Amino acid sequence: MNTLSKAQVLGDAGKYDVCGGEICKPPEFTGGLQNLPGIIKAKTQNGHFCSLLKTLYTNSCHFDCKYCANRQGNCQKKITQYKPEELANLFKTLVNKRIVTGLFLSSGIAGDPDKTTEGMLEAVKIIREHYHFNGYIHFKVLPGTDHDLVKQASEYATRMSINIEAPSRHRLNELSSVKEMNSDIIKRQRWIRQLRLTSGQTTQMIVGANNETDLEVLRMARWEYENVNLRRVYYSAFSPVKHTPLENNKAEAQSRANRLYNSDWLLRIYKYDFKLIREILVDEMLPNKDPKILIAEKTIDEPININEAAYEELLRVPGIGPVTARNIVQFREEHKLTSKNIKHSGIIMKRAAPFIRVGNEIQKKLVAFN
Repeated sequence: MNTLSKAQVLGDAGKYDVCGGEICKPPEFTGGLQNLPGIIKAKTQNGHFCSLLKTLYTNSCHFDCKYCANRQGNCQKKITQYKPEELANLFKTLVNKRIVTGLFLSSGIAGDPDKTTEGMLEAVKIIREHYHFNGYIHFKVLPGTDHDLVKQASEYATRMSINIEAPSRHRLNELSSVKEMNSDIIKRQRWIRQLRLTSGQTTQMIVGANNETDLEVLRMARWEYENVNLRRVYYSAFSPVKHTPLENNKAEAQSRANRLYNSDWLLRIYKYDFKLIREILVDEMLPNKDPKILIAEKTIDEPININEAAYEELLRVPGIGPVTARNIVQFREEHKLTSKNIKHSGIIMKRAAPFIRVGNEIQKKLVAFN
């Protein structure tokens, strides 16, 4: 199989890893390097988009994860693997043609995680040292990888990750007989935490694969943020794959993953107390409504005075984020907010109006000035 054919197979096989705000190319290869499967646009931390080559190093895997198209025993797939110099040269070509600006490299586990990692590591070494690429490289750590190889990878990667996939050891055991959460995954997350990475580490959880609740998922996310210093958790809505044990299971709605992202944002960025999230759950699941609005409805008894509220109170208001809250506090040092100047504060009034007041002005008047 030539390099272009491998890129088609391994780019498409890498689509199951989530890397943030991504917009994937259609899986059909229509010709031209810019249309290869696996070339995506991903959102950066500052809200801009960059183009990445998101690919597996190999789609051969001896793991038996029930949800995965690349699992051991799936004879329907075309099995292939890059040579390190082959992947590095493909990536160099895509960069030179300005088709991509970064690399997201993951892999199946072809027999032994260390052997597979050595091949991945050799590819990124060539990219960094021989081709002098200084841009973004996301290196996926494989469960069970040796500490020395993880450390070596950190010297070349911008960001690293290892997927926990499930919210508990018990849940992961239901999905795979090979992965062990504590020894294979969390242990390596602790190693990564100790390394100096420009963009830290992330992880991914699949939601809807084995009846886990939102409470389980968010508890695990909170634990990860507190104990392994994650930059963020990605939530992947389960989608059944043919020729896997879960092929007849129902797909999870993307709206559930979106609600988890909303709640995660409140915990990670807004620093909400976890109990506020827990109190809006119904049978341990998030209702189909913006969690920030639900929390506001439960905790804000009467509209707060926008000129007197503390920063933490402002963050409870839908339509006010950390930047807007800081701007309001800073603005109030010299001026009072009025119904005339409030529209310039950054507040999204359609969301905030029921929960705030400016002096004694009521909601209807605030809305009129939006």
